[in-house]
Amino acid sequence: MKKSLLSGLVAAAVLGATTLPVFAQNIAIVNGKPVPKERVEVFKQQIERAGRPITPELENQIKEEVIAREIFMQEAQKRGLDATPDFKTQMELARQSILIRELFADYQKKNPVTDAEIKAEYDKFVAANTGKEYKASHILVDKESDAKAIIAALKKGAKFEDLAKKQSKDPGSAARGGSLDWANPSSYVSEFTEALVKLNKGKITETPVKTQFGWHVIRLDDVREAQLPKLEDIKPQIAQQLQQQKLAKFQEELRSKAKVE
Repeated sequence: MKKSLLSGLVAAAVLGATTLPVFAQNIAIVNGKPVPKERVEVFKQQIERAGRPITPELENQIKEEVIAREIFMQEAQKRGLDATPDFKTQMELARQSILIRELFADYQKKNPVTDAEIKAEYDKFVAANTGKEYKASHILVDKESDAKAIIAALKKGAKFEDLAKKQSKDPGSAARGGSLDWANPSSYVSEFTEALVKLNKGKITETPVKTQFGWHVIRLDDVREAQLPKLEDIKPQIAQQLQQQKLAKFQEELRSKAKVE
């Protein structure tokens, strides 16, 4: 089990390995060919980056794996497998992947997301989401007649939550008694929003509301000023988003400049 797990980690490390200084010391000599300690160090670094500590036992397993790989590689070369077209194609694809990864890593290192950029993006988010949030509940059915019957039942004292659980075809909210929780009214389709914002707290729509999803009976449970997360709470997510946007723009610029015939 341990050797199988290690093989997977080492295989992943091969694709992610970066060039390191050559170590003079070898871990073994296989059929007269030295196996440099550098290979072990590369694998150790990759495994550590994956969050696994390098124990003495694991380090010995890495050394055994590196030696085994050298043995198998020599046998493959002896059989001429490194000269096949398929092998050469796969090596070229692997080389491209590594170079492209290094290119993108180099760009991100030289073009980091700044605190000013993060703050500006946060300010845009705040500007787009200020205002009031509405806590609404609804019961969604296929027919207008069913919606009218629900409204009539509610006026006679039926409990909204019970009817939602039994009749609403919106599985997400039905299980919660029709609750849609807090949301910006603009997050709903226009017909729903228009009916919702006209309601007073605790009131239900007098007539069914038609949308692309069916017929709704809507109740406004509460209204409050928008509760937005603080910059510190979402700063990592904003930074990651901006970093992805920068990288996408860089890729698009390279594509637009390239002469493709």
